[in-house]
Amino acid sequence: MNYYQPSKFQVLPTVVKNLLIINGLFFLATITFSNTFQIELSDILGLHYFRASDFKPYQFVTYMFMHGGFTHILFNMFALWMFGNTLENAWGPGKFLIYYMVTGIGAGIVYEIWIHFQIAPDLAQMDQFLASKNLDALFAFTSNHTFRLNEYSGAIWSSFKVFQQNIHVLSVNPENTEAMQAVLTFMASYKEFYLNQSLVVGASGAVYGILLAFGMMFPNAIIYLYFAIPIKAKYFVMIFGAFELFEGVMNRPGNNIAHFAHLGGMLFGYFLIRMWKKKGAIY
Repeated sequence: MNYYQPSKFQVLPTVVKNLLIINGLFFLATITFSNTFQIELSDILGLHYFRASDFKPYQFVTYMFMHGGFTHILFNMFALWMFGNTLENAWGPGKFLIYYMVTGIGAGIVYEIWIHFQIAPDLAQMDQFLASKNLDALFAFTSNHTFRLNEYSGAIWSSFKVFQQNIHVLSVNPENTEAMQAVLTFMASYKEFYLNQSLVVGASGAVYGILLAFGMMFPNAIIYLYFAIPIKAKYFVMIFGAFELFEGVMNRPGNNIAHFAHLGGMLFGYFLIRMWKKKGAIY
């Protein structure tokens, strides 16, 4: 069995240092492109739903380096440094980088699966109406679906206002072909808009994978919760995992945190560590 033993414990080892730098550069680029060129890099590099027109396979990697704000990147990078430096010193840079990428990509895969089951019923109803032009299917969709549109949604907002008027027209006169055609046109464009709204950014999935690894590798290490409450790493991980599962299942309205992506990072991390242990290659 080959053990990696660093010549000294590095407070900022190579991979962690470079990940911090890359994330910082991506964050600065996001601000610069938005303010200077009115280009939202998150729309290009964030991870979209796989059926959306904006989805690209490379987003499974690039989304990990995008963040939604200063607080988002601050907490992720702090956790990456806090727990990642110990793991990289224990594993070596190569193994740590593999673990980071696998958990980050794994988090994206789990997010895609979760989003699919979340929006599949709405997509099925939209497809049913677009294929059949059946008003019952249309009214079933509009009565159950929440259109999260406002004046900041772009050109589709004005189309939505017209759509609402045409819905009223069809409820009074189902034979109005002009109103039906307008509704069909809107629903086709709204489906495309709706598919592209699911977007996840951030290193959180990989960071939660790192947290899981720290708890498995050093279960009795003491972590100070809120810098004051001492707790063993294994319990710390259990609490965070349970919280993410609870929040993900509850799926509270307005909660924009991808809890199942966090769980996905932990899940992929758990199986990767188990595989390494089975092969005797954990170090």
